[in-house]
Amino acid sequence: MDNAPFTLSTPVDWTSPVVFSSPHSGARYPDMFVRRSVLSATVLRSSEDAHVDALFDAVPQFGAHLLSAVFPRAWVDLNRRQDEFDPALIEGAPRGVLNPRVASGLGVIPRVVSGGRAIYRGKISRQEAQSRIEAVWRPYHARLDALLGQTRVRFGEAILVDCHSMPREAVANVRTKSGRRPEIVVGDRYGASAANEYVTQIEVAFRRQGFEVARNTPFAGAYIAQHYGRPMDGQHAVQVEIDRALYMNEVTLERSVHFNAVAEAISAAAMEIADIGQQKRALAAE
Repeated sequence: MDNAPFTLSTPVDWTSPVVFSSPHSGARYPDMFVRRSVLSATVLRSSEDAHVDALFDAVPQFGAHLLSAVFPRAWVDLNRRQDEFDPALIEGAPRGVLNPRVASGLGVIPRVVSGGRAIYRGKISRQEAQSRIEAVWRPYHARLDALLGQTRVRFGEAILVDCHSMPREAVANVRTKSGRRPEIVVGDRYGASAANEYVTQIEVAFRRQGFEVARNTPFAGAYIAQHYGRPMDGQHAVQVEIDRALYMNEVTLERSVHFNAVAEAISAAAMEIADIGQQKRALAAE
């Protein structure tokens, strides 16, 4: 279906309670959107988590599902609440107290791309904004919610790994305990969205592949981690941010010569992450 808002890659043998999602890697830009924007096609893509879905595309081989966005973050942001409308962009949107994300132009229908560059000249209608929610946001989240529910029924718990990329400048002044700049930031909303045991195992999986890893700084997790992370109910959500400069040109979004090596390392970490919880269940069954 040409207008499907997501792709779901399923394992032949479903053995893992881990679900991987990539909500910001969509790259299908509607022609009318590109024509209407005041930005060039390249700049319009600057908020996109380009190639993140490709970095994790091996996870079905490890018994896990991968849900990926089709449409881009600049069109509708799946990592925001569906009612986070920006009154500076959307006609008729309420002007109450705005959270910092919306106030800066990064609501569910973004007003700007990275660097605060405005996407549009003028406003869009509330009807247009709502149509994007109906066509893209709701189907994606309905599928993700159902998949996590099915996973909990099958395994007794579900672990969502929410996959993103970050610009290198976002961590330019951040240092881990070793004094190095982090290459991966794992976010659990300061312990609220996932059990520490699982967050630690995810960190270890990436460190084992040579990545420098930080937790919650500067990214602790946004709407998806907050909404789906319910550890007391056996549903955990962990956000993973990968330094995009490791594998691509941040300006052109082209894959660099290091892409294949980074993808292999990410796949190896994902294989270990997909195994989370299985050893515990095996021991319980003995």
